[in-house]
Amino acid sequence: MKITDTILYAGVNDHDIDLFEGQYDVPLGMAYNSYVIMDEKIAVTDSVDGHFMVEWLNNLKEILGDKTPDYLIIHHMEPDHSASLSAFHKTYPETVFVANAQAFKMLDQFFPELKDCGRKVVANNEKLSLGQHELTFVFAPMVHWPEVMMSYDSFDKVLFSADAFGKFGANDVEDPEGWACEARRYYFGIVGKYGAQTQAVLKKAAALDIQIICSLHGPVLNENLGYYFDMYQKWSSYEPEEEGIFIAYASIYGNTQEAAYRLYDALKAKGYENVHISDLAREDMYECVEDAFRYSKLVLASVTYDASIMPVMKEFISHLLHRNYQKRTIGLIENGTWAPMAAKTMKGMLENSKELTWLEPVVSIRSALTEANDAQISALADALIG
Repeated sequence: MKITDTILYAGVNDHDIDLFEGQYDVPLGMAYNSYVIMDEKIAVTDSVDGHFMVEWLNNLKEILGDKTPDYLIIHHMEPDHSASLSAFHKTYPETVFVANAQAFKMLDQFFPELKDCGRKVVANNEKLSLGQHELTFVFAPMVHWPEVMMSYDSFDKVLFSADAFGKFGANDVEDPEGWACEARRYYFGIVGKYGAQTQAVLKKAAALDIQIICSLHGPVLNENLGYYFDMYQKWSSYEPEEEGIFIAYASIYGNTQEAAYRLYDALKAKGYENVHISDLAREDMYECVEDAFRYSKLVLASVTYDASIMPVMKEFISHLLHRNYQKRTIGLIENGTWAPMAAKTMKGMLENSKELTWLEPVVSIRSALTEANDAQISALADALIG
C-alpha cells in the first residue's frame, strides 16, 4: 500500500490475538505497522510482532526487490514492534539500526545477539537525510516507554508517531464505531497515565506541518488531522470529551443494581439522554475505564463488602487512579445491611485526585430500596443534571 509516492506500508494484521499486552480484549484484532521510505537511501521503520516475522520480511522483499535498506529506524522497543529485529538483521546484515541511546540499551537486553549490528545513535532533534526525505527525530519519553521517539519527514510532511494516535483493531477489518472508540480505549488503557508527557509531545508536534500520521497501530491518518489532535489534547489534559453521565455499579443480590437503574431511569425521565450504565462485574473493565474518562460525570454504586467495597469496584477505581482520573463530577450510591461503608471507601480512594466535585445527596440504602431512597435518587438526578 502506498502512503505517498515514496512511502510504502509493510505492516501486518493479527487476527489470532485475543488479548493485547496480555489484558486488553481485541475482538477486531491488531495491526503492527511498519513503513518503507524509498529514496537515495532507503529506510525501514520498526519491525513487527515475532509471530508475523516471515510475513513482514516477505512484505519488505516485495517492496525492496533486490535492494538493501540503508537504515532501520527504531521508534519503540516494545516487542510487538521489535521482536523481528534479529531476523531482519540476518536478512539484511548491512543495514544500520538507527535509535536513541536508551533504545539501544533495551536492544542489548532483548537481543544480545545483535551486539555487533551497525548502529547510529541519534539525539533529540537530530536530522537524518535520505535524499529528498529528511527525518527529524523527536523524543517522546514515556509515551509510553522511556525510549520512545517519533520522526518527522519534512518532504512528505509525515509524522511517524510511534504508538501515539494508534488504536486497537486490524487494518483490514472495518471498525463499525470508527476510529475514536478503540483509539480512546487504547489511549486510556496504555498511555493514559502519561498525560503530561503526551502534552509535551503535542506541543512539539504543533510546530510541525503534518499532513499524514503513521502510527505503529491502526490506520494511516491523512484527513481531518485537527480532529485527532483535538482528541489527544482532551485525553491527555484529562478534560471530559463529552457532557454525559456514566453509572458504574457493583451489586450482589440486585438491590444496588436496582438503585443504579432507578437513577438511570430518573435521568432519562428528566430529559437527560446522554447517560450510560455498566455492570462492573460483567462488562469489559477497560471499556468501563474508557467511559469514565469520556464523560464529564460519574456515579459509583457499590454494596458494602467486608467493611469495604466490592472487589470489582475497588479494581475499577484503582484503574482510574493509575491513569490520573481528575476534573470530573461524582455521585455516590452505597448499600449495606449492618454497616454501610461503601460511600466512605469510594470517596476515600479518590481523595487525592485533582479537581473532583462531589455531589449530594449520597444515596444510602439499608439492604433494600425504600421511598426515602427514591427521593434521594431523584435528588441525585437533579444534582447531576444541574
